Amino acid sequence: MLDLKDVFYFVQVVDRGGFTAAGNSLRLPKSTLSHRVHELENYLGVRLLNRTSRQFGMTDIGTEFYQYAIAMLNSADIAEEAVRQRLAEPSGVVRITTAVEIAQFALRDLLPTFLARYPKVQIVEISTDRLVDIVGEGFDLAIRGHISPLQDSSLVQRAIASVPWFLFAGPEYLEKSGAPATPEDLAQHTTISIVRGGSPHWNLRSSTGQDTSVPIAPRFQSNDMISTKEAACANLGIAALPGYICKEELKNGTLRRVLPGWMVADARMTALMPHRTGLLPAVRALIDFLAVEIPKVTTFDDA
Repeated sequence: MLDLKDVFYFVQVVDRGGFTAAGNSLRLPKSTLSHRVHELENYLGVRLLNRTSRQFGMTDIGTEFYQYAIAMLNSADIAEEAVRQRLAEPSGVVRITTAVEIAQFALRDLLPTFLARYPKVQIVEISTDRLVDIVGEGFDLAIRGHISPLQDSSLVQRAIASVPWFLFAGPEYLEKSGAPATPEDLAQHTTISIVRGGSPHWNLRSSTGQDTSVPIAPRFQSNDMISTKEAACANLGIAALPGYICKEELKNGTLRRVLPGWMVADARMTALMPHRTGLLPAVRALIDFLAVEIPKVTTFDDA
């Protein structure tokens, strides 16, 4: 590879009319500059400078190379300045991936707010329920919801927010079927469930720390959280959902809490990054912003 430093020395020697003047300007020995230019000539396989004890000048090919050398150094300066600008303030493109429901319920208002705060940042958000290879697919950040701890990997993890799940049902269903008073009563009720592996069941924990597992036979199952919530709003049965995505329905009365004081899952939201060090300011700023703002969105009054 062409040594850009040797190109720089060559240009300095030409601009100052010789090795002595260039050496004085750069505070380098004349012998060092002569050696570096000689190495450049050896690499290129041509003589760039005619130098004798009485005269100094460029060869024809040296004159042509000088023009390209100036362009190379200017491009290097522009590239360095671009990087320094990125490091000076949040700017550039941030690629983020997350589950569909997180994008729809947690990030839909936060990302526009972040972009308004940092006008030089661009965000590419890819929402998918597929487990994305963050490094292989070129993402800067992933936000994942999970109940069990995430598998150990080379990815850096940062806890973002707690996302508790509770039981909900529509008012007409509860008026018709009655509200369960204990977890055991759920066996007599129609249930709605997110599709998961294994036998359908809910692991409930009370506010006093009591645990119980309740098997269910869902009438409706879906891998889509919106469909699950809509089924509960349509009075089809009792559903387990993250509390924060049901705030609006609780306010307008289309959903009610079932078994207050019991939690179905103590889920978490975690940020995953390829590296801890060397993060661009835009990526770090987004992570710090989400760590502050997402808990405000996911907070739910377990009354």
